[in-house]
Amino acid sequence: MLPTTRLLALLSMALLCAMARAEPDRQVAEGQKLWQQRCAECHAVDSNETGPMHRGLVGRRVGSVKGYDYSPALRQAKARWDAAALDRWLTDPEQFIPGQNMDFKVTDQAERAALIAYLNTLSAPQVAGVR
Repeated sequence: MLPTTRLLALLSMALLCAMARAEPDRQVAEGQKLWQQRCAECHAVDSNETGPMHRGLVGRRVGSVKGYDYSPALRQAKARWDAAALDRWLTDPEQFIPGQNMDFKVTDQAERAALIAYLNTLSAPQVAGVR
């Protein structure tokens, strides 16, 4: 039988490990909730709406979904959507890519991180039209 202090230490370590694994899941869930509240008015996951679809966003070249009518600024952008680019975009789209058309900002860093965590879960579609 383990001494009480060692057993408590092992239980504490197991709890901390479980909490660390749960934190990304919580962040993704919060990001999905924020996405529904703030992004779904203009964007859909799997179709172009007022804004382009978000499935497969992470890793995609900016302005590259076929069939979506991007501003010239976004069509000519040379960036790819990764966590850093999304953070800059959500902080201030116009400062990141002048001439773009999105008039929406997320000023809270934790909210931006949650949204980006959720967007990271949306794998690329299995259809043509995304470069």
